[in-house]
Amino acid sequence: MKRKILKLTKKPFVRNVIIMASGTAAAQLVTMALSPFITRLYGPEAFGLMGVFMAVVGIIAPVAALTYPIAIVLPKSDRDAKGIILLSLCISTGIAVGTAIILLVFHQPVVNLFNLENIAPFLYLIPIVVLFSGFMQVAEQWLIRTKQFAITAKVAFLHSLIIQGSKVGIGFIYPVAAVLIILSALGNGLRALMMVIFARKTDYKQTDLHTEKVSMKEIATKYRDFPYYRAPEVFLDAASQGLPILLLTSFFGPASVGFYSIGRMVLRLPTQLISKSVGDVFYPRISEAANNGENLTNLIKKATVALGAVGIIPFATVVIFGPWLFSFVFGAEWVTAGEYARWIALWTFFGFINRPSVVALPVLAAQAFHLKFTVFMLITRIAALAIGYYVFMSDLVAIALFGVSGAILNISLILITLHISKNYEDKQSDGDRL
Repeated sequence: MKRKILKLTKKPFVRNVIIMASGTAAAQLVTMALSPFITRLYGPEAFGLMGVFMAVVGIIAPVAALTYPIAIVLPKSDRDAKGIILLSLCISTGIAVGTAIILLVFHQPVVNLFNLENIAPFLYLIPIVVLFSGFMQVAEQWLIRTKQFAITAKVAFLHSLIIQGSKVGIGFIYPVAAVLIILSALGNGLRALMMVIFARKTDYKQTDLHTEKVSMKEIATKYRDFPYYRAPEVFLDAASQGLPILLLTSFFGPASVGFYSIGRMVLRLPTQLISKSVGDVFYPRISEAANNGENLTNLIKKATVALGAVGIIPFATVVIFGPWLFSFVFGAEWVTAGEYARWIALWTFFGFINRPSVVALPVLAAQAFHLKFTVFMLITRIAALAIGYYVFMSDLVAIALFGVSGAILNISLILITLHISKNYEDKQSDGDRL
């Protein structure tokens, strides 16, 4: 058994996952160690206001560069990858400038339209968040392409230490929502800066993006599937993720959003620790497998089952003991967050194990399907929350319906992706025979 484990850990894929997960684990240890202090210093309402702000920027930030950075991993040649980097940086800068102009001209109408009076002064931070997010996505995908996973792990730990430590340190003096919001807004910028600084200390420091001239129009056209299909899908998915927060604040107030936000934060820890690490390493792996004609369906199945085996215990623990755990760790006033977390855990668990399917879809040329699925998912989630409020007038019922529908949708996505993968392999085989 010992030999098998040693042999397994020597495989590049497993080794890279361990590297990524170790950095994320260290970051999460910092977050979990400091969270009891942060929740007691700021309280549910401050967390709720931060949650509303992050829900707004969470919808915009993922499409800061129209998802072109995701394509950095795919090209065989560095020439195209460098072209995508330049294109992504230009687009994110343009979107940030455009967002700033819109906010300067239409600030109050935007506030009134989306009922954002509580965070109105902080909306001017959005262009900065967009710019930082675009830069962070480029840096992150370049590190994934060049397999500098150790740097990504190191940055994850340092980022958590600085941001969470700042929340505690400043919170002892000035425990208001503005502190949480501003630090969250600056987070991606800090992460991108550290990635660039540490990457220069590697063998890739010799890389010069200007050594080969690349046509931006050529690159934009070649990878147009990303802005056409992936960007709308990511935008709608982010909207559906932020939907509970925006509707909860409108229906039930900031405290309810605070309960949801802390529950979601806790349940994202295993997702960030394992699922994202597996996804980041799995993405270049399945891209290589597709180029080499390997069995993609088996790769997806194995990764999905492995994540299920790892995630069942922590998520089941929250389902069973959620209210008691949240009350014990964060304080008695957070017991309602534990009730929320029970239902969020159902959705999050299947979101945890569907990561291989999600990252496989661009490789399978199935981004159009992913967009359609995300539209359906958004409609379903809106319906679930609306029924909870208008029919039952209960925030807990709304969250329960949201969690159950999310679980069913994620299971469906996994099954459909496996079917798409099988069809993709059949077509490849038919093409080889011809």
